[in-house]
Amino acid sequence: MTTRKKAVQAKLRIIQIASGIGNQERIKRVLRDGLGLRRIGSSVVLPDNGYTRGMIAKVAHIVRVEPAQE
Repeated sequence: MTTRKKAVQAKLRIIQIASGIGNQERIKRVLRDGLGLRRIGSSVVLPDNGYTRGMIAKVAHIVRVEPAQE
């Protein structure tokens, strides 16, 4: 029985800097359900992968992205 080690994956801190009010419903859904952001100033740490980068691209005008401090 062997155990597999997962590769260390980079993390991103995503911070909401603007309101979702006035945006399309799909933008609000990405913020709320996809990224888990609720209000201005809230932040989440997510893995740096294509899925996360795609969501960030949709809401780039509302969020700020920086590398997460381990």
